[in-house]
Amino acid sequence: MSSTAWVIVALVVLVIIVVVVVIAARGRRARQVEGQRDKARELREQAGADRIEVQRREAEASKVDAQARMAQAEADAKAADAAALQAEAVQRGEHASGSREEVEERLRQADRIDPDVPGDDTTDGRNARP
Repeated sequence: MSSTAWVIVALVVLVIIVVVVVIAARGRRARQVEGQRDKARELREQAGADRIEVQRREAEASKVDAQARMAQAEADAKAADAAALQAEAVQRGEHASGSREEVEERLRQADRIDPDVPGDDTTDGRNARP
């Protein structure tokens, strides 16, 4: 064979090698792209499942928050009731104290005008009022 034939054979072999390399690179790239698609699909599926779990947790947190608000409202209502009862107790205590003083004053007055009650010089304590 002549040198021209060898050059043509070498060029054909070189072209075949380049074509094989290009085809292999495209196949590798196609497999890589398909792998990326599969990975993206898996990530989306997992994110969908996780989203449902997150929504469930959010709903549970909202429920607990509502329960806490209800308990706080009940506690506030009971505190208001307690304050009202305490104010009523103070008012009744003041009224009772005033009534007690009136009764004691009437008893002292009765003792002052009763001739059978000895005066202040009595030491035996009979009929003495505090």
